[in-house]
Amino acid sequence: MLRARDCGIPVWQLPLLWAFLQGVKAAAGVPGGALADRIGRAQTIGMGWLVYCLAYVGFGFAATAAHIWAVFLVYGIFYGLTEGAERALVADLVPEQSRGKAFGFFHAAIGVAALPSSALFGLWWKLLGPRAAFFIGAGLALTAAAGLFALRGRILPREEDPVR
Repeated sequence: MLRARDCGIPVWQLPLLWAFLQGVKAAAGVPGGALADRIGRAQTIGMGWLVYCLAYVGFGFAATAAHIWAVFLVYGIFYGLTEGAERALVADLVPEQSRGKAFGFFHAAIGVAALPSSALFGLWWKLLGPRAAFFIGAGLALTAAAGLFALRGRILPREEDPVR
């Protein structure tokens, strides 16, 4: 939202921008889930992280309100590709009787990681500027996607293999 303000989005439009993001997430969720069912969870999550990388590069280069709206569209597609696939992967990785606990750990890990990652991003923003902060985030997403693609055959169940 700070980047949106920097690029000329007036304060009164920020809730509309947020609603737009949520609408894109909702619209992309079903096709993203279908893709995860068709090509595999890890493949879809990795693709989503690559889209995240593109969104963050877009945030880094954004200079106008129109750019921000376009990048929020891409950012919503990231969520559509990853949110359902991540949950499905959790369900695939644990026995049925342990799924509640596994989802609890999954969401706890996301929550615990959110504070330090946001603090680091804010520090990079303050010390290096918004462009650098977004580029670092993009680089981390690219690294995570590459790691997931490289390791997916070793850490995921056999039925997750997209070459079915």
